[in-house]
Amino acid sequence: MTVARTMKYLRLLGAIVLLVGLVTCTKNKAKPLMPLVLESGVKPQAIALTEQGTQAYERKLFDEAKNYFSQAVTEAPQSGPAHYNYALALNALGQTEEARKHFIEAANLAPGDKVIWNSPALSPYGNPESELKVKAPQQVPGRRSGPGGSGGGYP
Repeated sequence: MTVARTMKYLRLLGAIVLLVGLVTCTKNKAKPLMPLVLESGVKPQAIALTEQGTQAYERKLFDEAKNYFSQAVTEAPQSGPAHYNYALALNALGQTEEARKHFIEAANLAPGDKVIWNSPALSPYGNPESELKVKAPQQVPGRRSGPGGSGGGYP
């Protein structure tokens, strides 16, 4: 095999590795979280408020977006996308506990909506279906729990 031929193969191999790397990087890139359009059949006022909230959200005016989305939830309380949008704005403002409630409500109101259920915004809050099933462990008086605790009744 000649040097020229070896260089040709190495360049081809390098191009393939580069191409695979680029494809992998673009697939793993997270999409920006964007508000959703409300489903048909909701009040026109809720749709208008959502459009205004979306414009504010896209301009990163999260307080303004929060206000519009809050009003949209009031106008369309049974809309999963309305709760989702409100939760996005709350989350952007760092109001994570309130955002969590609305992400869970959005998922419960839109059981087949893959955008809501698969959203990276919802995933940190766990599975909405297990929300009522998870309970804190009960503390038994006189027993220590945690690291070093015997759990066997010995103080």
